[in-house]
Amino acid sequence: MAACQPAGVKDQILATVGGESHPNEGGPIKTLLDLEPFDKVLILSTFKADWSKRYANWTGHSVEVKQVEIKAPTDYESIFRAVSGVLEPLRDQGALKTHELALHLSPGTPAMAAIWLLLGKSKYPATFYQTYQGKAWKTDVPFDLAVDFLPDLYAHADMKLQHLAAKSPGEVAGFEEIVGTSKEIRTAAGRSKRAAIRGVPILLLGESGVGKEMFAQAIHRASPRAEGPFVAINCAAIARELLESELFGHQKGSFTGAAADRVGAFAEADGGTLFLDEVGECDLEFQAKLLRVLQPPSNASPCHRATTSRL
Repeated sequence: MAACQPAGVKDQILATVGGESHPNEGGPIKTLLDLEPFDKVLILSTFKADWSKRYANWTGHSVEVKQVEIKAPTDYESIFRAVSGVLEPLRDQGALKTHELALHLSPGTPAMAAIWLLLGKSKYPATFYQTYQGKAWKTDVPFDLAVDFLPDLYAHADMKLQHLAAKSPGEVAGFEEIVGTSKEIRTAAGRSKRAAIRGVPILLLGESGVGKEMFAQAIHRASPRAEGPFVAINCAAIARELLESELFGHQKGSFTGAAADRVGAFAEADGGTLFLDEVGECDLEFQAKLLRVLQPPSNASPCHRATTSRL
C-alpha cells in the first residue's frame, strides 16, 4: 500500500506500521483478494480505525474491517480471545454452516498463524490459504486434532495434564487469592484457568467449605468477562417457590407479593458470571429448567423460551 502513495503519505504509513515499502508487491491480503473470489471478507486489524479504513479502500475489494485489541503481536492468549470474539458470533449466527470458512496464514506474526491453525483444525474447520511473491494457493495442513492427537490425550489423560500443575495458584493471573501449593490445588487452578477463557458453563465439584465460590470468583477474574458482574446465588438458602423468581425474574402482579417487576439473576449477570452454589440441592424438576437455560437455542438469550400456539 505504501509504495502506491505520495511520498508524504508513504512516510506516514511506514512510520505507523513499520517495515519497508516493496513497489512490486501488493502484500499478502491484496494478493489473495486479487487472485481468489470470496463471498465475504473480514480483516482483523489492531491499527487505528482510520488507517484500517484506508487500507480496506486501497485493496479495491469489498471488505469489512474488525477492530480488535491484543496485548502484543506475540501474546497467544489475547490473540486467541480476539479471534474467538470474531469467529464465535459467525458460528452462532449459522454463517459457518452455509459458507466455507477460509483463513489466511500469511499476514501477521507466527503466533497469529499458530492460533489460526489450531482453531481452523478444531472448533472452526477451515480451508487455509497462503500467498508469496504475487501467488496464492490453498495449503494442506497434514494433521487432524481429532484423529492424530485427541485419542492419545484421552488414553494418557493424567500424564498429559501434569503441566497444569506447574504453577501455584498465586502465580496464575486471577487466582492470587487461592492459597495452597499441593499438586491437587495447582492442577485445579490450571484446569480452571483453561476453562476461564471459554464461554461455557463450568461445573465445580467439592464438599461444602472447600472453596468452590473462591474458585468461581477466580475463574471470573481470569475470564474475558472480568469487567462484568459476578452474581452468586445460594440455591439451598432460597425457598423452592422463590428460587425461580430469583433466577429468572418476574413481572409485577405475577404472584402474591410481586409488587414490582424484578430482573432475575441471569439477566443481572449478563456479560459477567453467575455462580449457582449448592445447585445439587434443587429438586429434579427445577434442575431440568436450569438445563434448558444452560443449553439455550442458537442466537437466543439465556432466558429465551420457545412457544408454540395452536389455533
